Amino acid sequence: MIKEVEILLVEDSDVDAELTIWSLNKINLGNKLFHVRDGSEALDFIFKRGVYEGMKSANPKVILLDIKMPKVDGIEVLRQIKENKETSTIPIVIMTSSREEQDIINSYNFGVNSYVVKPVEFGNFAKAVSELGLYWLITNHVPGK
Repeated sequence: MIKEVEILLVEDSDVDAELTIWSLNKINLGNKLFHVRDGSEALDFIFKRGVYEGMKSANPKVILLDIKMPKVDGIEVLRQIKENKETSTIPIVIMTSSREEQDIINSYNFGVNSYVVKPVEFGNFAKAVSELGLYWLITNHVPGK
């Protein structure tokens, strides 16, 4: 059974996922994090399908979403979540290595709340993730929370 999830991390890179989780744990924001490795699993989790069918939990407070992933890419995950009345208010932060202008445009066209290019250097990556976590979980307020 899955406990309450505040952060849904959608990341196919084990290294980036581990660093993100480590950074959030360091500031005590990682205990209610759930990690999925591709867009298909993210959609199943959000819409409670497949192995997540019947799961009783509220929507996460924020989704940290990579773009370039197997099965279903992040842009499609974003589109489906934002087009659904039940999930459209979930804040979604794209965290990607892509600086492609079309990815940025598509993300904002589909309603992303923030687009962050992952810093390459370890310390900067950890700092960026910590700041994102603090903002989206502590400072930001969403409907129903």
